[in-house]
Amino acid sequence: MAWVAFPAYGGLGAVMAAGQAPLGWWWVTIAALAVLFCLLPLQATPRNWSWRLWAAGTGYFAASLFWIVEPFFIEPERHGWMAPFALVLMAGGMALFWAAAGWLAAWAGHGRGRLVALVAALVALELGRGWIFTGFPWAMLGHVLVGTPLMQLAAWGGAGALSLLVLVVALLPALGQTGLQRAGGLLAGLALVAGLWVWGGGESDLPPAQNHVIRLAQPNAPQAEKWQGDNPQRFFNRLLDQTAAPASPAPALIVWPETAVPFFLEHAGDGLAMMAEATHAHGPETLLGFGVQRYEDGRYFNSLAVLDITAQVTQIYDKHHLVPFGEYVPLSEFLLGSGMAGFAAQVLQGYSPGPGPALLDMGPLGHALPLICYESIFPRHLRGTDRPDWVLQITNDAWFGEMTGPFQHLAQARLRAVEQGLPVLRAANTGVSAVIDARGGIVAQLGLGETGFLDAPLPTALPATLYARVGDVPVWVALLAVLGAMVALRLRSGARPA
Repeated sequence: MAWVAFPAYGGLGAVMAAGQAPLGWWWVTIAALAVLFCLLPLQATPRNWSWRLWAAGTGYFAASLFWIVEPFFIEPERHGWMAPFALVLMAGGMALFWAAAGWLAAWAGHGRGRLVALVAALVALELGRGWIFTGFPWAMLGHVLVGTPLMQLAAWGGAGALSLLVLVVALLPALGQTGLQRAGGLLAGLALVAGLWVWGGGESDLPPAQNHVIRLAQPNAPQAEKWQGDNPQRFFNRLLDQTAAPASPAPALIVWPETAVPFFLEHAGDGLAMMAEATHAHGPETLLGFGVQRYEDGRYFNSLAVLDITAQVTQIYDKHHLVPFGEYVPLSEFLLGSGMAGFAAQVLQGYSPGPGPALLDMGPLGHALPLICYESIFPRHLRGTDRPDWVLQITNDAWFGEMTGPFQHLAQARLRAVEQGLPVLRAANTGVSAVIDARGGIVAQLGLGETGFLDAPLPTALPATLYARVGDVPVWVALLAVLGAMVALRLRSGARPA
């Protein structure tokens, strides 16, 4: 592949990213993918396809994951120089999945059959990157459909089904050999989108919301200011004021975001009593859920605790899926020994993982599945317990900046709601805090950078979706059938790529 083609393919990949939040131009993503399919030389070697797909993937992930540089600018004088290296390594690394899909498709397929194989391989490897090296299923192609009626397809096949839809619609025009055939493929794609759009738009019947009200508090503490000087106390007082603010009807639960309090749970001082007093303003049954750091046996945890009005912590959930190098050092216990893991976690400002998904008993509100920040991007974490009544996410998206990251994180929370048929309530430090119904619709929200709280009734869950019951199995069966058929045909014919 000539080096001059790299910028062209990389630029095309960057255009594909326009479908991701906050722009949400899903049609641009599909159009750019269609152009990519038409540009791929059908007789080129697998290695040639691999390089072309790597270039396109690098452009796509660089534009989609640009927010990855934001944490390095919390203290730019110390870490700012790392930002471009982090973006290049992340984009190039994620693009390796596209490169692998290109190689496999060119090896297994023949002629335009290569494009069919490429669609199956891309979706398979998108699903695979949700698991490899602890997983990072961010910026999947199907995420561009969040916010449209088409996202209701996720109730049947998850994000993989959405990615498959995006790629199939882009593929149809590219399968034609003449202008007329490509026009026919375009019309077929438009008809498919229109039909599913009407179907998804009709999937709007929801049971009425419950009578119980939940309050989501958003202190709006910028990460660069959160722990500076007197700010921890100032933001804590802000949360207390938001908690005690009058409401009618009184909230049954008040939720603070991730790492909301300026103390460790074991050394709260008067903090828990102050929180209970603010909560008591709404009556004896109101609970307070809050993000807090805690330690136990030399280990540090990023946790969500539930407090009653007597200042007693009644339940604790410890985040179990941590961000590699962001929240812990991989293999620290193996390298340093279990006796040193806590020390390493402290020095490196990391955490130990909790035991896994668990439900919180919220009394009349039913059972909530807690997720802390990053955990919400993994569909499997919503299927690791008995079925909950709703999902509670606390997060600190101040790390993600203000351009794209927080909006993409919100989009994935909406997708989890559709996949499971469960309402999702998310309390975010700087936003976007939101109440999301069981079809992914935003019932109420506090925008990015807003300070305040919102009260909303708890939406009602729908019956368990197909995806909630069987996960990605139907999509995997379809993908493996296509790829298996392609490989079988190749082996039978003994064909070798040019």
